[in-house]
Amino acid sequence: MENNNGKIWMDGALVDYNQATVHVLTHTLHYGCGVFEGIRCYKTDKGTAVFRLQKHLDRFFNSAHIVQMTCPFTPEAIAEAIKKTIVANELEAGYIRPILFLGLGGLGLYPKNNKVQIAIAVWPWGTYLGEEGLEKGVRIRICSYIRQQASIGLHTAKLTGNYIIAQLAKREAVNDGYDEALLLDPEGFIAEGPGENIFMIKEGVLFTPPIDNTLDGITRNSIIELAKKENIKVLVKRFTRDELYIADEAFFCGTAAEVTPIREIDGRKIGNGRRGEITHRLQQMFFDVVHGRNSDFSHWLTFV
Repeated sequence: MENNNGKIWMDGALVDYNQATVHVLTHTLHYGCGVFEGIRCYKTDKGTAVFRLQKHLDRFFNSAHIVQMTCPFTPEAIAEAIKKTIVANELEAGYIRPILFLGLGGLGLYPKNNKVQIAIAVWPWGTYLGEEGLEKGVRIRICSYIRQQASIGLHTAKLTGNYIIAQLAKREAVNDGYDEALLLDPEGFIAEGPGENIFMIKEGVLFTPPIDNTLDGITRNSIIELAKKENIKVLVKRFTRDELYIADEAFFCGTAAEVTPIREIDGRKIGNGRRGEITHRLQQMFFDVVHGRNSDFSHWLTFV
């Protein structure tokens, strides 16, 4: 992630990595009201391509609207800035992080005059839960933290402050020797990972929780479309931890995690304890799409 020779796009211009700084009294640093996106670009035979850029920008601007932050640039300008930043850093494949935040102007809870700022950083980043996890699957545990319910949070928006519980859940799981955490919703149903949506497979049917208490993931929606293309039945419904324990297969998905199989939950082996057949099919299909090897979904790629 650290690239002292790299460039970061900030408030309309590319600046040197070490010059991309903010003041210690930046409002978002203190109160957590910021908007961000996680986006990936991939190497293809036709060059570097950003996966579902328009969908990510739609969510970015929707998130800003929800918390009444006005981005000083248009979606088209941000799309061009992302491409420009990728080129400036000679990035063939990696992660893209746009963030919109409140800068200086006052430190009260009503930031009336604070400047809205934006930055875009890019860096090479492998699979979030490890390359080995893509093949063998990861071990996860249901954590003690609960995914906040819709009535007390803005879960549709991708906000910096929404990820405090996610951080604590991840730390708890890793400290206990697991690869990742899994959160329940306030009624005890499976919700999501700290930064991933979850799917389970039972008797050939693909299940995923509704977005009542989860982020409406772009990778999640992509997997649903890919599954339908493969004639895999998809049901969006709530399910419990014990239903998940006896699933035939399970996997996480997300921009960072991509499609990562789950081999164990709370010490219980899932299916045969390794990547399942349907998970493997969807995983292969996903990577074919993002690397430009599936023309049916070429419209999901924006070439740099």
